[in-house]
Amino acid sequence: MAVQPTRTQPAGAWVSPASSQAREPAIAAGLPVPAEDRGAVAVFQAQDFAARRRRFPVRLLSFVVVVLVPVALATVYYFLIAADQYVAEFRFALRTVEPVRAEIGGILQGSVAPSPIGVDSYAVVQYLGSRDVIDDLGKTLDLREMFSRPEADWLARLELPVSIEELVRYWKSQVDAFYDITNGTIVVRARAFRPDDALQLAQAILASAEQLVNDLSARARRDTLRNSEKEVRRTERRLKTALTRLREFRDREGIIDPRKTADATQALAGRIRDEIVRADTELATVKHYMRADAPSVRMLEARIQSLQTQLRSVESEVTDTEKSRSEVLSRVMGSYERLESERTFAEKAYQHALEALDRARMNADRQQVYIAGFVQPSLPEEPLYPRRFRDVGIALFLCCAVWLIGAFAIQTVREHL
Repeated sequence: MAVQPTRTQPAGAWVSPASSQAREPAIAAGLPVPAEDRGAVAVFQAQDFAARRRRFPVRLLSFVVVVLVPVALATVYYFLIAADQYVAEFRFALRTVEPVRAEIGGILQGSVAPSPIGVDSYAVVQYLGSRDVIDDLGKTLDLREMFSRPEADWLARLELPVSIEELVRYWKSQVDAFYDITNGTIVVRARAFRPDDALQLAQAILASAEQLVNDLSARARRDTLRNSEKEVRRTERRLKTALTRLREFRDREGIIDPRKTADATQALAGRIRDEIVRADTELATVKHYMRADAPSVRMLEARIQSLQTQLRSVESEVTDTEKSRSEVLSRVMGSYERLESERTFAEKAYQHALEALDRARMNADRQQVYIAGFVQPSLPEEPLYPRRFRDVGIALFLCCAVWLIGAFAIQTVREHL
Protein backbone atom coordinates (compact mmCIF):
# COMPACT_ATOMS: atom_id res chain seq x y z
CA MET A 1 0.00 0.00 0.00
CA ALA A 2 1.45 3.41 -0.96
CA VAL A 3 2.34 5.77 1.82
CA GLN A 4 0.64 9.16 1.60
CA PRO A 5 2.86 12.21 1.91
CA THR A 6 2.54 14.12 5.15
CA ARG A 7 2.28 17.94 5.21
CA THR A 8 4.41 19.18 8.07
CA GLN A 9 5.07 22.84 7.08
CA PRO A 10 2.59 25.55 6.20
CA ALA A 11 4.79 26.75 3.31
CA GLY A 12 3.73 23.77 1.18
CA ALA A 13 6.89 21.71 1.60
CA TRP A 14 5.69 18.11 1.43
CA VAL A 15 7.76 15.54 3.25
CA SER A 16 7.48 11.93 2.04
CA PRO A 17 8.99 8.77 3.46
CA ALA A 18 12.48 7.60 2.71
CA SER A 19 11.48 5.75 -0.46
CA SER A 20 9.92 8.90 -1.91
CA GLN A 21 12.85 11.08 -0.76
CA ALA A 22 15.26 8.75 -2.47
CA ARG A 23 13.44 9.31 -5.77
CA GLU A 24 13.65 13.10 -5.60
CA PRO A 25 16.82 13.24 -7.74
CA ALA A 26 15.13 11.12 -10.39
CA ILE A 27 12.06 13.33 -10.31
CA ALA A 28 14.18 16.49 -10.55
CA ALA A 29 16.13 15.00 -13.44
CA GLY A 30 12.97 13.97 -15.36
CA LEU A 31 13.73 10.24 -15.27
CA PRO A 32 10.95 7.57 -15.30
CA VAL A 33 9.48 6.71 -11.87
CA PRO A 34 7.10 4.01 -10.70
CA ALA A 35 3.41 4.55 -11.13
CA GLU A 36 2.77 4.69 -7.39
CA ASP A 37 5.01 7.85 -7.15
CA ARG A 38 3.29 9.88 -9.85
CA GLY A 39 1.49 11.95 -7.22
CA ALA A 40 4.77 12.97 -5.62
CA VAL A 41 6.13 13.89 -9.06
CA ALA A 42 3.25 16.18 -9.68
CA VAL A 43 3.70 17.85 -6.32
CA PHE A 44 7.44 18.49 -6.85
CA GLN A 45 6.88 19.75 -10.38
CA ALA A 46 4.30 22.19 -9.14
CA GLN A 47 6.62 23.43 -6.41
CA ASP A 48 9.52 23.87 -8.86
CA PHE A 49 7.32 25.74 -11.35
CA ALA A 50 6.03 28.06 -8.63
CA ALA A 51 9.58 28.82 -7.44
CA ARG A 52 10.67 29.63 -10.99
CA ARG A 53 7.68 31.91 -11.46
CA ARG A 54 8.60 33.75 -8.28
CA ARG A 55 12.27 34.16 -9.29
CA PHE A 56 11.56 35.25 -12.86
CA PRO A 57 9.92 38.61 -11.99
CA VAL A 58 12.76 39.37 -9.55
CA ARG A 59 15.43 38.78 -12.21
CA LEU A 60 13.51 40.71 -14.77
CA LEU A 61 12.99 43.60 -12.40
CA SER A 62 16.66 43.64 -11.46
CA PHE A 63 17.69 43.58 -15.13
CA VAL A 64 15.38 46.48 -15.86
CA VAL A 65 16.65 48.50 -12.88
CA VAL A 66 20.35 47.74 -13.26
CA VAL A 67 20.68 47.59 -17.07
CA LEU A 68 17.78 48.96 -19.07
CA VAL A 69 17.05 52.08 -17.08
CA PRO A 70 20.67 53.35 -16.85
CA VAL A 71 21.33 52.56 -20.51
CA ALA A 72 18.10 54.31 -21.50
CA LEU A 73 19.09 57.35 -19.45
CA ALA A 74 22.57 57.36 -20.99
CA THR A 75 21.06 57.09 -24.47
CA VAL A 76 18.67 59.97 -23.81
CA TYR A 77 21.48 62.11 -22.43
CA TYR A 78 24.09 61.46 -25.11
CA PHE A 79 21.72 61.60 -28.11
CA LEU A 80 19.26 64.26 -26.97
CA ILE A 81 20.86 66.40 -24.26
CA ALA A 82 24.68 66.26 -24.47
CA ALA A 83 26.14 69.31 -26.20
CA ASP A 84 28.72 69.10 -28.96
CA GLN A 85 32.32 69.81 -27.99
CA TYR A 86 34.96 70.89 -30.49
CA VAL A 87 38.63 69.97 -30.18
CA ALA A 88 41.62 72.02 -31.31
CA GLU A 89 44.86 70.03 -31.27
CA PHE A 90 48.45 71.17 -31.68
CA ARG A 91 51.85 69.52 -31.29
CA PHE A 92 55.28 70.92 -30.58
CA ALA A 93 58.70 69.85 -29.35
CA LEU A 94 61.48 71.46 -27.39
CA ARG A 95 64.76 71.92 -29.21
CA THR A 96 68.15 73.22 -28.16
CA VAL A 97 70.75 75.17 -30.12
CA GLU A 98 73.62 72.98 -28.99
CA PRO A 99 73.52 69.30 -30.00
CA VAL A 100 72.76 66.85 -27.23
CA ARG A 101 75.75 64.62 -26.48
CA ALA A 102 74.95 61.14 -25.34
CA GLU A 103 77.20 59.75 -22.66
CA ILE A 104 78.77 56.51 -23.88
CA GLY A 105 79.19 55.21 -20.35
CA GLY A 106 75.55 55.81 -19.57
CA ILE A 107 74.48 53.99 -22.74
CA LEU A 108 76.66 50.96 -21.98
CA GLN A 109 75.40 50.82 -18.41
CA GLY A 110 71.77 51.18 -19.44
CA SER A 111 71.26 54.48 -17.69
CA VAL A 112 67.73 55.87 -17.88
CA ALA A 113 68.49 59.36 -16.59
CA PRO A 114 66.26 61.88 -18.36
CA SER A 115 67.84 64.41 -20.69
CA PRO A 116 67.53 68.15 -20.02
CA ILE A 117 65.10 68.46 -22.94
CA GLY A 118 62.95 65.67 -21.48
CA VAL A 119 62.93 67.34 -18.08
CA ASP A 120 61.85 70.64 -19.63
CA SER A 121 59.14 68.85 -21.62
CA TYR A 122 57.71 67.26 -18.47
CA ALA A 123 57.83 70.67 -16.79
CA VAL A 124 55.78 72.19 -19.64
CA VAL A 125 53.19 69.38 -19.41
CA GLN A 126 52.85 69.85 -15.67
CA TYR A 127 52.53 73.59 -16.17
CA LEU A 128 49.67 73.11 -18.64
CA GLY A 129 47.73 71.18 -16.00
CA SER A 130 48.37 73.56 -13.11
CA ARG A 131 46.77 76.69 -11.74
CA ASP A 132 49.57 78.87 -13.10
CA VAL A 133 48.45 78.43 -16.70
CA ILE A 134 44.89 79.37 -15.68
CA ASP A 135 46.18 82.51 -13.98
CA ASP A 136 48.25 83.39 -17.04
CA LEU A 137 45.40 82.78 -19.47
CA GLY A 138 42.99 84.64 -17.23
CA LYS A 139 44.78 87.87 -18.14
CA THR A 140 43.57 87.62 -21.74
CA LEU A 141 40.68 85.09 -21.69
CA ASP A 142 37.55 84.75 -19.60
CA LEU A 143 37.73 80.99 -18.99
CA ARG A 144 34.65 80.93 -16.74
CA GLU A 145 32.51 82.44 -19.47
CA MET A 146 34.05 80.21 -22.14
CA PHE A 147 33.23 77.02 -20.23
CA SER A 148 29.70 78.13 -19.34
CA ARG A 149 28.36 78.92 -22.81
CA PRO A 150 24.61 78.60 -23.44
CA GLU A 151 25.34 75.85 -25.96
CA ALA A 152 26.67 73.59 -23.19
CA ASP A 153 24.35 71.10 -21.49
CA TRP A 154 23.70 71.16 -17.76
CA LEU A 155 26.03 68.27 -17.02
CA ALA A 156 29.05 69.43 -19.05
CA ARG A 157 28.68 73.15 -18.33
CA LEU A 158 30.77 74.91 -15.70
CA GLU A 159 28.24 76.17 -13.21
CA LEU A 160 28.90 79.72 -12.03
CA PRO A 161 29.98 81.05 -9.61
CA VAL A 162 32.94 78.72 -9.20
CA SER A 163 36.11 78.78 -7.12
CA ILE A 164 39.56 78.60 -8.62
CA GLU A 165 39.98 75.02 -7.32
CA GLU A 166 36.83 73.91 -9.13
CA LEU A 167 38.01 75.73 -12.24
CA VAL A 168 41.33 73.85 -12.10
CA ARG A 169 39.53 70.49 -11.84
CA TYR A 170 37.26 71.42 -14.74
CA TRP A 171 40.27 72.62 -16.74
CA LYS A 172 41.93 69.22 -16.43
CA SER A 173 38.85 67.59 -17.96
CA GLN A 174 38.81 70.02 -20.91
CA VAL A 175 42.54 70.33 -21.68
CA ASP A 176 44.63 67.22 -22.21
CA ALA A 177 48.42 67.60 -22.46
CA PHE A 178 50.88 64.73 -22.47
CA TYR A 179 54.50 64.11 -23.44
CA ASP A 180 55.18 61.37 -25.98
CA ILE A 181 58.57 60.05 -24.92
CA THR A 182 58.94 57.91 -28.05
CA ASN A 183 59.38 60.88 -30.37
CA GLY A 184 59.90 63.70 -27.87
CA THR A 185 56.79 65.68 -28.76
CA ILE A 186 54.12 67.33 -26.59
CA VAL A 187 50.50 66.87 -27.69
CA VAL A 188 47.81 69.24 -26.41
CA ARG A 189 44.07 68.94 -27.04
CA ALA A 190 41.73 71.73 -25.97
CA ARG A 191 37.93 71.25 -25.88
CA ALA A 192 35.26 73.93 -25.97
CA PHE A 193 31.58 74.28 -26.89
CA ARG A 194 32.29 76.57 -29.84
CA PRO A 195 34.81 76.09 -32.64
CA ASP A 196 36.27 79.58 -32.29
CA ASP A 197 36.56 79.13 -28.52
CA ALA A 198 38.53 75.91 -29.01
CA LEU A 199 40.88 77.62 -31.49
CA GLN A 200 41.34 80.67 -29.28
CA LEU A 201 41.99 78.51 -26.24
CA ALA A 202 44.57 76.38 -28.09
CA GLN A 203 46.40 79.45 -29.38
CA ALA A 204 46.51 80.98 -25.92
CA ILE A 205 47.85 77.73 -24.43
CA LEU A 206 50.59 77.57 -27.07
CA ALA A 207 51.59 81.16 -26.37
CA SER A 208 51.72 80.50 -22.62
CA ALA A 209 53.84 77.38 -23.14
CA GLU A 210 56.25 79.29 -25.36
CA GLN A 211 56.50 82.05 -22.77
CA LEU A 212 57.26 79.47 -20.09
CA VAL A 213 60.03 77.90 -22.19
CA ASN A 214 61.52 81.33 -22.90
CA ASP A 215 61.45 82.18 -19.19
CA LEU A 216 63.14 78.89 -18.28
CA SER A 217 65.82 79.43 -20.92
CA ALA A 218 66.38 83.04 -19.87
CA ARG A 219 66.60 82.01 -16.23
CA ALA A 220 69.18 79.37 -17.07
CA ARG A 221 71.21 81.90 -19.04
CA ARG A 222 71.02 84.42 -16.20
CA ASP A 223 72.11 81.80 -13.68
CA THR A 224 75.05 80.78 -15.84
CA LEU A 225 76.10 84.38 -16.38
CA ARG A 226 75.68 85.21 -12.68
CA ASN A 227 77.82 82.24 -11.65
CA SER A 228 80.52 83.20 -14.14
CA GLU A 229 80.59 86.78 -12.91
CA LYS A 230 80.74 85.56 -9.32
CA GLU A 231 83.72 83.35 -10.17
CA VAL A 232 85.47 86.27 -11.87
CA ARG A 233 85.01 88.45 -8.80
CA ARG A 234 86.32 85.69 -6.54
CA THR A 235 89.46 85.08 -8.63
CA GLU A 236 90.01 88.83 -8.94
CA ARG A 237 90.02 89.21 -5.15
CA ARG A 238 92.44 86.33 -4.89
CA LEU A 239 94.78 87.88 -7.44
CA LYS A 240 94.67 91.24 -5.68
CA THR A 241 95.51 89.57 -2.38
CA ALA A 242 98.48 87.77 -3.92
CA LEU A 243 99.79 90.99 -5.50
CA THR A 244 99.39 92.86 -2.23
CA ARG A 245 101.34 90.23 -0.29
CA LEU A 246 104.08 90.26 -2.93
CA ARG A 247 104.37 94.04 -2.79
CA GLU A 248 104.56 94.01 1.01
CA PHE A 249 107.29 91.40 0.79
CA ARG A 250 109.35 93.55 -1.59
CA ASP A 251 108.91 96.62 0.59
CA ARG A 252 109.92 94.67 3.68
CA GLU A 253 112.99 93.00 2.16
CA GLY A 254 114.01 95.83 -0.12
CA ILE A 255 114.43 93.48 -3.07
CA ILE A 256 112.38 93.62 -6.24
CA ASP A 257 113.26 90.15 -7.53
CA PRO A 258 115.42 87.92 -5.30
CA ARG A 259 116.08 85.57 -8.19
CA LYS A 260 117.65 88.30 -10.29
CA THR A 261 119.59 89.55 -7.26
CA ALA A 262 120.88 86.04 -6.63
CA ASP A 263 121.91 85.70 -10.27
CA ALA A 264 123.76 89.01 -10.14
CA THR A 265 125.49 88.01 -6.90
CA GLN A 266 126.58 84.70 -8.38
CA ALA A 267 127.92 86.47 -11.44
CA LEU A 268 129.85 88.90 -9.23
CA ALA A 269 131.29 85.99 -7.23
CA GLY A 270 132.41 84.38 -10.47
CA ARG A 271 134.22 87.52 -11.59
CA ILE A 272 135.96 87.76 -8.22
CA ARG A 273 137.12 84.17 -8.54
CA ASP A 274 138.51 84.97 -11.96
CA GLU A 275 140.41 87.95 -10.48
CA ILE A 276 141.80 85.74 -7.71
CA VAL A 277 142.99 83.18 -10.25
CA ARG A 278 144.73 85.86 -12.33
CA ALA A 279 146.30 87.40 -9.23
CA ASP A 280 147.58 83.99 -8.05
CA THR A 281 149.07 83.36 -11.48
CA GLU A 282 150.76 86.78 -11.50
CA LEU A 283 152.09 86.26 -7.95
CA ALA A 284 153.61 82.90 -8.87
CA THR A 285 155.31 84.48 -11.87
CA VAL A 286 156.74 87.40 -9.90
CA LYS A 287 158.15 85.14 -7.16
CA HIS A 288 160.49 83.52 -9.74
CA TYR A 289 162.64 86.61 -10.09
CA MET A 290 161.78 88.69 -6.98
CA ARG A 291 162.27 88.19 -3.35
CA ALA A 292 159.36 87.43 -1.02
CA ASP A 293 159.61 90.80 0.67
CA ALA A 294 159.59 92.75 -2.57
CA PRO A 295 156.94 95.46 -2.82
CA SER A 296 155.35 93.93 -5.92
CA VAL A 297 155.02 90.57 -4.20
CA ARG A 298 153.55 92.11 -1.08
CA MET A 299 151.07 94.13 -3.18
CA LEU A 300 149.90 91.03 -5.06
CA GLU A 301 149.49 89.07 -1.83
CA ALA A 302 147.46 91.90 -0.34
CA ARG A 303 145.30 92.06 -3.44
CA ILE A 304 144.66 88.29 -3.36
CA GLN A 305 143.75 88.46 0.32
CA SER A 306 141.34 91.35 -0.36
CA LEU A 307 139.69 89.47 -3.23
CA GLN A 308 139.24 86.38 -1.09
CA THR A 309 137.63 88.43 1.66
CA GLN A 310 135.33 90.06 -0.89
CA LEU A 311 134.42 86.62 -2.32
CA ARG A 312 133.47 85.29 1.09
CA SER A 313 131.34 88.36 1.70
CA VAL A 314 129.51 87.98 -1.61
CA GLU A 315 128.92 84.25 -1.16
CA SER A 316 127.61 84.81 2.36
CA GLU A 317 124.88 87.05 0.95
CA VAL A 318 123.41 84.04 -0.87
CA THR A 319 123.79 81.27 1.70
CA ASP A 320 125.20 81.66 5.19
CA THR A 321 123.86 79.93 8.27
CA GLU A 322 125.55 82.42 10.59
CA LYS A 323 123.49 85.37 9.36
CA SER A 324 119.96 86.16 10.42
CA ARG A 325 116.98 84.94 8.41
CA SER A 326 116.29 88.34 6.86
CA GLU A 327 119.85 88.68 5.60
CA VAL A 328 120.14 85.28 3.88
CA LEU A 329 119.19 85.59 0.21
CA SER A 330 118.29 81.90 -0.19
CA ARG A 331 115.67 82.08 2.52
CA VAL A 332 114.31 85.32 1.13
CA MET A 333 114.11 83.76 -2.28
CA GLY A 334 112.15 80.77 -0.85
CA SER A 335 109.48 83.09 0.55
CA TYR A 336 109.47 85.06 -2.68
CA GLU A 337 108.99 81.93 -4.81
CA ARG A 338 106.02 80.86 -2.68
CA LEU A 339 104.38 84.26 -3.10
CA GLU A 340 105.22 84.29 -6.79
CA SER A 341 103.62 80.85 -7.24
CA GLU A 342 100.44 82.07 -5.58
CA ARG A 343 100.44 85.11 -7.84
CA THR A 344 100.92 82.97 -10.96
CA PHE A 345 98.17 80.56 -9.98
CA ALA A 346 95.82 83.45 -9.19
CA GLU A 347 96.55 85.02 -12.57
CA LYS A 348 95.78 81.75 -14.41
CA ALA A 349 92.58 81.23 -12.43
CA TYR A 350 91.52 84.79 -13.18
CA GLN A 351 92.28 84.30 -16.85
CA HIS A 352 90.20 81.09 -17.00
CA ALA A 353 87.34 82.83 -15.19
CA LEU A 354 87.40 85.65 -17.74
CA GLU A 355 87.31 83.13 -20.59
CA ALA A 356 84.37 81.32 -18.98
CA LEU A 357 82.59 84.65 -18.58
CA ASP A 358 83.10 85.42 -22.27
CA ARG A 359 81.67 82.02 -23.22
CA ALA A 360 78.72 82.56 -20.90
CA ARG A 361 78.02 85.91 -22.49
CA MET A 362 78.20 84.38 -25.94
CA ASN A 363 75.74 81.67 -24.92
CA ALA A 364 73.52 84.25 -23.30
CA ASP A 365 73.11 85.96 -26.65
CA ARG A 366 71.53 82.78 -28.03
CA GLN A 367 68.31 81.13 -26.89
CA GLN A 368 69.28 77.76 -25.44
CA VAL A 369 65.84 76.06 -25.57
CA TYR A 370 62.98 76.97 -27.89
CA ILE A 371 59.65 75.58 -29.04
CA ALA A 372 59.52 73.96 -32.47
CA GLY A 373 55.85 73.76 -33.39
CA PHE A 374 55.09 71.48 -36.31
CA VAL A 375 51.29 71.11 -35.87
CA GLN A 376 49.64 74.46 -35.32
CA PRO A 377 46.12 74.80 -33.83
CA SER A 378 43.40 75.09 -36.46
CA LEU A 379 39.69 75.83 -36.45
CA PRO A 380 37.67 72.61 -35.93
CA GLU A 381 34.79 71.97 -38.33
CA GLU A 382 32.88 69.17 -36.57
CA PRO A 383 32.57 68.11 -32.94
CA LEU A 384 34.58 65.16 -31.70
CA TYR A 385 32.85 64.90 -28.33
CA PRO A 386 30.75 63.38 -26.98
CA ARG A 387 31.31 60.04 -28.68
CA ARG A 388 27.74 58.93 -28.34
CA PHE A 389 27.76 55.34 -29.58
CA ARG A 390 30.97 54.56 -27.74
CA ASP A 391 29.75 56.06 -24.47
CA VAL A 392 26.38 54.29 -24.68
CA GLY A 393 28.18 51.01 -25.47
CA ILE A 394 30.44 51.49 -22.46
CA ALA A 395 27.41 52.16 -20.26
CA LEU A 396 25.68 49.01 -21.57
CA PHE A 397 28.76 46.90 -20.98
CA LEU A 398 29.27 48.16 -17.45
CA CYS A 399 25.61 47.74 -16.49
CA CYS A 400 25.49 44.19 -17.88
CA ALA A 401 28.69 43.33 -16.08
CA VAL A 402 27.30 44.65 -12.79
CA TRP A 403 24.03 42.79 -13.26
CA LEU A 404 25.73 39.48 -14.13
CA ILE A 405 28.10 39.75 -11.20
CA GLY A 406 25.23 40.48 -8.84
CA ALA A 407 23.11 37.63 -10.20
CA PHE A 408 25.99 35.20 -9.93
CA ALA A 409 26.68 36.27 -6.36
CA ILE A 410 23.01 35.90 -5.33
CA GLN A 411 22.77 32.46 -6.98
CA THR A 412 25.92 31.35 -5.17
CA VAL A 413 24.52 32.49 -1.84
CA ARG A 414 21.23 30.62 -2.46
CA GLU A 415 22.98 27.39 -3.27
CA HIS A 416 24.92 27.50 -0.01
CA LEU A 417 21.92 28.22 2.21
